[in-house]
Amino acid sequence: MLNVLAAVGPFAWHPHLLPWLGLVIGVVAVVLLHRRLSASNAHPVPWTRRQIIQFAGAAVAAAVALTWPLSDLAAHWSLTALVLQRVILVLVVAPLLLLGLPYDVVQWATRPAGVDAVLLRLQRPPVAIITVSVLLVGSMTPLFVRAQSDSPTAQGAVAVVMVLAGLILWIPVLGRIPGIPRLKPVVRFAYLVGQAVIPAFLSFIYIFSRHPLYSEFSRSHLAIGLRPLNDQQIAGSVSKLSMLLVLLTVGAVVLARASTSDDEFANEQLVWADVERQFERVDRRGRRGGPDPLARSVFPSRSLPHAPTRAPGPSSGPSDGGAPGSEPPGGERPPEDP
Repeated sequence: MLNVLAAVGPFAWHPHLLPWLGLVIGVVAVVLLHRRLSASNAHPVPWTRRQIIQFAGAAVAAAVALTWPLSDLAAHWSLTALVLQRVILVLVVAPLLLLGLPYDVVQWATRPAGVDAVLLRLQRPPVAIITVSVLLVGSMTPLFVRAQSDSPTAQGAVAVVMVLAGLILWIPVLGRIPGIPRLKPVVRFAYLVGQAVIPAFLSFIYIFSRHPLYSEFSRSHLAIGLRPLNDQQIAGSVSKLSMLLVLLTVGAVVLARASTSDDEFANEQLVWADVERQFERVDRRGRRGGPDPLARSVFPSRSLPHAPTRAPGPSSGPSDGGAPGSEPPGGERPPEDP
C-alpha cells in the first residue's frame, strides 16, 4: 500500500483509515474507562477541563503526525518530514497525553506489579536517558526506516514506540504516576539537559555526513525541492534544535519556579494515591519474602508512616475514604506545570 502511494506522488491524498481508527478507539476507550472507574469509586477523581483540553491536544497532534500529508512524506519522500513526525510524537503528543489522561486511568494503567516495577526503574535519570536514546536512535536505523516505509503496520508500531519513548522522557519531569515523585528542580534541569544532548547526537551525523544515508528519500526533490543530502542536513538541524529549544526551555522554567519557592517540595503534596501505591509495593514485597531495593527511592524526602497528617480515627481510614488530612483514595496532586 505504501509503495502504491509513493508511486502516485508526494501529496496525493490518502484517508489513512488505520491511524484514524486507532485514534478513535483510543479516545473512546479512555473516556469509557474513566466513566467506569468513576462509577465504581466512592471518591471519583474529576477529569478537569484543563486535562480534557490537554488530552484533546494530544489526539489532534497525533492525527497531524500520523495522517496525510505528513505521514506520507515521512514514509517515502523526506527525512525532514520523518524527523518532524518523531518530534511531534515525542515532544508534543507524549507530554500532553501524560498531563491530559484522567488520573484514575493513570492509576489503573500503572497498578500492575510489572508496570509499576518498570516505571520505578525508568524514573531514574540515567536509566531514562539511556532508554530514550536507544529507542530514538534505534528507530532511525536503516532497517526500521525501511520497514516503516514498506509497511503501514511497521509505521504504526514505530509511532507507538515513539510515544512510549516520549512518556519515559517526560515522567520524571511531569510526574502524575502514583508513588513516583518528580525529581528535584536542579536534578530535573540536569536531566533535561542530558535528554536534550545525548539522544540527539544522531543529528550531527545527519548534518556532517557527505552522502545520503537512506535510499527511501532519494526523491526528496520532488516533494520539498531539496536534494537528499540537503534534506538530510535540514533534518539533523530540526532534530537538534527542537530537542534543545523545548527541553532547555522547560528546564529553565523549572529552575525559575524553584527559585521563587522557599521549599522545593512545597507543591509536591503527598496524597492517598501515593500512600496506597506504596502499601501495594510493601504487600508484594512481603509476599516475595525479600527486601525491595527500590523502596527507598519512592519517597526520597518524605517518610511513608507520616504521609497522613494525623492518625486515622475510628470512623476514617483507608477502608472508608482515607486518613483525615490526606486526599481521598485516588486523589491527585494539584495540577502544576513543569
